Amino acid sequence: MTIEQPDLFADFFPENKEQISASAKTDGADNGWEKFLPGVNKNEAYNDIHDLGELREIAKDCQDCRLRATCKQVVFGCGDINSKVMVIGEGPGADEDQQGIPFVGKAGQLLNKILMAAELERDQLYITNVVKCRPPENRLPSPDEVKCCSKYLEAQIRIMKPRIIVCLGSLASQTVVDPKVRISKIRGQWIERNQIRIMATFHPAALLRNPAYKRPTWSDFQAIRDYYKTIKQKA
Repeated sequence: MTIEQPDLFADFFPENKEQISASAKTDGADNGWEKFLPGVNKNEAYNDIHDLGELREIAKDCQDCRLRATCKQVVFGCGDINSKVMVIGEGPGADEDQQGIPFVGKAGQLLNKILMAAELERDQLYITNVVKCRPPENRLPSPDEVKCCSKYLEAQIRIMKPRIIVCLGSLASQTVVDPKVRISKIRGQWIERNQIRIMATFHPAALLRNPAYKRPTWSDFQAIRDYYKTIKQKA
């Protein structure tokens, strides 16, 4: 996440000038919601909570795993909670832990360029991570940390009921789709569950390390853009 290649997408991505929005309120009931994430106990996923603001406050006080003791703050999520699109990464890095907002470091700057090129306004999406606390030294979250935090992600999805979920990278894809999936095998394919379409693609940090990933990722976001447009037309 800390590798700097600001011109990686400069050949076809415009500079992003948009500002990051804060989280908002929500309402609504479960309406027969079925469990969404593999391996999550639905009864532990805050089924009595129907407001993201309330869920955020619960998450801020969470001590269920070791990560809260080593990070500065809980990075819950940001953007439009009424959005039809939820973007899910792996976990906060140092910049995110400092600012309390997901995807604000180098990978986040690249994500901004991708979104803008795909005509997806960042402040009209909702962006979060699998785990809400920064793992030390930006390591990948361990399975037990993912398990502890997945109940919050399950509740976020249930409350928001997005139409599209974008999984950035292997960890998000394995958490949302299936623990055994490989990002290289499923990226670019739509997966449908609970009337939500899921698209897995490479994490922006992976693109910073391997520029060969940029074109398939751009293809994935074009598909996301096109489906999002059909949803907006029907709304």
